[in-house]
Amino acid sequence: MIMVTSDFIAGKTIKKTLGLVRGNTIRARHIGRDIKAALKNIVGGEITDYTKMMAESREQALDRMVEEAEGLEANAIINVRFTTSMIMQSASEILAFGTAVIVE
Repeated sequence: MIMVTSDFIAGKTIKKTLGLVRGNTIRARHIGRDIKAALKNIVGGEITDYTKMMAESREQALDRMVEEAEGLEANAIINVRFTTSMIMQSASEILAFGTAVIVE
C-alpha cells in the first residue's frame, strides 16, 4: 500500500477515488508511567515511555486505516493526516485519515 501526505503520487496516475478512510485508537496512560513522567518533569528530558506509547498508537491507527482502504480494494492512500484529541484526563485518541485511491 502506497501512503503519501501529498494529493498525488509522483509517477502514478489516480484512476479512481474511493473515498475517506480512517483508523483510530484510544490509549490510556498507566499510573506507573505517570509517576515516572512526573519525576522526569522535575529533571527534564524525553519521557520515553510516552514516546513509545504514541509511536505504537500511530502505527496501530495507520494499520487500521490501511485495512479499511484494502477493504475498498485501494492500492494507495493520499493526503494522509494524523490528529489527536484528549478523550478524558488520562486517555487520548490518535486518528489517521486519508483518501483511498486506485493508482496506475
